[in-house]
Amino acid sequence: MQGCGDAPLLKRDKGHMKTFLMGSAAIIAVAAPSAAFAQSTGSSDFEDSIIVTGARIDQGVGGVKIPDSPKAKVVLGQEIIQAQRPGQTINEIINLVPGVSFTNNDPWGSSGGSFTIRGFSSDRISQTFDGIPLNDSGNYAVYTNQQVDGELIENVNVNLGSTDVDSPTAAAVGGTVNIKTLEPSDEYGVLASVSYGNIAASGAGDRPYFRMFGVVNTGDLTGHGTKAWFSASRLKNDAAFANYGKVYKQQYNAKIWQDIGDNGDFISLSGHYNQNRNNFGGSPLRANAITGDKSGRFYDIAGGYPCNVSLTGVTNSCGTDFERRYNPSNTGNVRLNSKYTLTDRLTFSVDGAYQWVKANGGGTTSAYEAYNYIGGVPYTGNYGGSFYFGRDFNGDGNLGTDTNGDGIVSGTESDRYTVLQPSQTNTRRWVGIANLAYEISDAHRIRLSYSYDRARHRQTGYAGLLDLGGNPLDVFPINDPLTDTAGNALQKRDRKSIAELNQIAGEYRGQFFEDRLSVLIGGRLPFFKRELTQNCFTTSSGGFVDCVPDDQIAAYTAAKPYSYNATTGKATGSALPQSRKLKYDKFLPNVGATFKITPEISIAGSYAKNISVPSTDALYNAFYFPADSDAAYRVPETSDSFDASIRYSSSKVQAAVTGWYSKYKNRLVTAYDIDGNGTDTNLGPVKKYGIDSSISYSPIKEVTAYLFGSYIKSEIQNDARTGSCAATSDIALAGLCYIDASGDAYLRTAGKRERSAPKYLFGGRLQGNLGDFTLGVQAKKTSSRYMNDINGEVQSVTLTDGTTKIIAPGAKFGAYTVVDIDLRYSLASLGMEKGAIQLNVSNLFDKFYVGSFSGGLDTLASSSSAFVNFGSPRAISASLIVGF
Repeated sequence: MQGCGDAPLLKRDKGHMKTFLMGSAAIIAVAAPSAAFAQSTGSSDFEDSIIVTGARIDQGVGGVKIPDSPKAKVVLGQEIIQAQRPGQTINEIINLVPGVSFTNNDPWGSSGGSFTIRGFSSDRISQTFDGIPLNDSGNYAVYTNQQVDGELIENVNVNLGSTDVDSPTAAAVGGTVNIKTLEPSDEYGVLASVSYGNIAASGAGDRPYFRMFGVVNTGDLTGHGTKAWFSASRLKNDAAFANYGKVYKQQYNAKIWQDIGDNGDFISLSGHYNQNRNNFGGSPLRANAITGDKSGRFYDIAGGYPCNVSLTGVTNSCGTDFERRYNPSNTGNVRLNSKYTLTDRLTFSVDGAYQWVKANGGGTTSAYEAYNYIGGVPYTGNYGGSFYFGRDFNGDGNLGTDTNGDGIVSGTESDRYTVLQPSQTNTRRWVGIANLAYEISDAHRIRLSYSYDRARHRQTGYAGLLDLGGNPLDVFPINDPLTDTAGNALQKRDRKSIAELNQIAGEYRGQFFEDRLSVLIGGRLPFFKRELTQNCFTTSSGGFVDCVPDDQIAAYTAAKPYSYNATTGKATGSALPQSRKLKYDKFLPNVGATFKITPEISIAGSYAKNISVPSTDALYNAFYFPADSDAAYRVPETSDSFDASIRYSSSKVQAAVTGWYSKYKNRLVTAYDIDGNGTDTNLGPVKKYGIDSSISYSPIKEVTAYLFGSYIKSEIQNDARTGSCAATSDIALAGLCYIDASGDAYLRTAGKRERSAPKYLFGGRLQGNLGDFTLGVQAKKTSSRYMNDINGEVQSVTLTDGTTKIIAPGAKFGAYTVVDIDLRYSLASLGMEKGAIQLNVSNLFDKFYVGSFSGGLDTLASSSSAFVNFGSPRAISASLIVGF
């Protein structure tokens, strides 16, 4: 778990008593006045807005708050968070924010999913946890199944624009998600919850879900603001669609807090540990994913289960199904937040964290007992994606059969066995953010900040053994990797990366015309450094590698010499293992203003320049070319983003309409394969613009209505370069590629939409409170999405011989609407003030749709590597909450 982020800002309400409230399954100890919606403690303290979570007008209406800040932001409070299913990922909950689209891989929130804001995928969205970045330090992805338990979240802020000036982010150009956990309460308390559920769709069978959660709040231990809470949870559920697979999740959290004086100063130390053991819940791209026929969504895996792996030297498919891949992760962090009032006008804050990750994406391959022979010389290692061990695994005294009589056993002559071969990631990361704010006068403030982020990213690919039934003996083969006869632990990848950021920033806030006009003027100057070490040979511009043990490198180098023609830009052979250092920096202005027309009506606007540094995978792919060549350089993505909003805020209504426009240079889009390896494509200039709107209305305290909607337009400006445009290919037959006068091939991407980005999103929530009962109904419609950037759809073409052919140069997944309901019964009238029974039904009408999917520049629906994750089927759960 890693990341980057931002949020709104507010002033601390001195001496206000914390409120003890209850959340979805067991919310405890809600911190009312700490109100830190922003990315860091310094950002939170800097903005001169008083937002008190416990007061209805400041909390928003129906749990939705639209801060009156220059940037477009939406804050979800506990009223809306507690209504959602216990154990659900926070990314599913913020699906109620305009511009946000999240598709869950299961109904329970622990199998991951696809996440976009304004059409940007998660690797372009910064997500933070008490101000600490959560995005992966290598590919910038957000892992939604590893988020903190929802009961511990005080609020979540979604910034639909750029980040704050002190955000330590390398890629956030599409928005930020900022999670604020509870401040410990002054009062002692214990809460616990138990949830049970099942998928309630035709053909699903029995697929149970079970979760336990508990939290203890110590209260003020010393009478001087020393307090803490400790929590734990466990979750278990069956796979959502296949007849194989389970999810096991356990999480532990703690926070210790010390008030300092009476100025709202504090120091807080928090800890988080999350452990997931889950199988992938997706499936290959099946025909019914496009047609919308849901009859085949619950299925038996193709390889059959139960089964036995082959021990005869000829592999079978047992254990190789995509659904049998494990996706284990151990993630954790320790976080420090603090604020100190040095003088009446000078404030200093420090946030810091240490994070660690141990995770992989599973997967198997066929391992050869024999050596790999190159020029008659035997090698062990990983070549062309296959392991060669030179080792008699089954002890039969031979490595295979020399069928061609050349005196050696190689290639298809070798005995083969299925082995585990995941792409392993181990990360160690340090983050620090320091802010010094000075109040020039009551109307003018400035701050200076320094941000530091250093991640050591170790990526390996060791092999491990399977048991007779095709299950890994250890889901982390790095713990005990397979070796060749010389003791070399063989790998399919072997690289170490250091991602480092040093950033300085400054910001001024001024208020004019009796505080009706607020102005923010700021900027940040990030200095990114990437230290990359590739220990394998790079064999192509696509980043494919051969991993050779150290004692065989010299011989391999002689057998496959590398050459580069500077005139043609072409390379041959295998590029040597090597290290490179890359640097990126750019000044990024960040300005905005709000103006109150009346106490209820305001207008706001902002401008920000953003940068996104190429991902680690893209940088390693460039190792096939000499470091000083043009072909080796990967340019960063830069953008200019503009927002303009009109807002209305009262005790009964919260409403906003925001228009936005973003213009990109070198728009980088990443396609991931099944192993999670990314390939960046530079689409060149891209324009994106749209409208976000929402209104929350509570005519009486018993009823709240909330509506939201978004329109998103993306337009690729140029045709994209591609490798070929074969006349008989589906893409060429559909007229979606061409060859120019110089012989270069291009895809017709100009004027097309970016893949995965919906055109529109709209929905709402209606909530009623009657005595001890609270009933909520929410719905959301998501438009169709393209699988690739050429936007190809199934069509009929006439061939040169007069025959007709149905081709599928791409895929367009249809629009869908999902309806959820929640019912909560308070046990307060029965003498249990903090007790409740809650019922949640998701996807009430069991709509079948495609959730997340693989996609690329020209990925075809017919591609064997294409796969989808079906949207979550109808599911029901009940929760019992007790506390004192």
